[in-house]
Amino acid sequence: MFFMLLAATFLISLVTSVLVSRFFDGAVARILGRIVGDDLTDPWRKYLRFAIVVVGVSGGVRLWELEKYLDGKSVATELTGARWTLEIYRTLIETLQSVAWLLLLFFLCTMIAYVVVRAIESKSASPARREKQDDAQ
Repeated sequence: MFFMLLAATFLISLVTSVLVSRFFDGAVARILGRIVGDDLTDPWRKYLRFAIVVVGVSGGVRLWELEKYLDGKSVATELTGARWTLEIYRTLIETLQSVAWLLLLFFLCTMIAYVVVRAIESKSASPARREKQDDAQ
């Protein structure tokens, strides 16, 4: 029963992570395209998809919590239907929470990078504007 619970929590966290990764893929691609350019967008997007899955699975499959069902070689706590429901719910919530923290960190970092890119673009555009204004006068 323990191994079935372990497999179920792994599959639920894996599927949830992949679905969240696909859901945010378009937004991530647009953000990365603006910040790092078209050449680096695809590799960074692949890396972020991988990171979402790894963080989601590691957050959803809480091995230290599942150890309470084992006491040496015997089962310490019985896995009833209510326990299964609770563990599956916890897996889903913990997976989403872990991925949400990762995406929050990603979006905060990219927001800072976006501001820096805009500042650099506006500085480089300013001399060109001044030259046009000087030529017009």
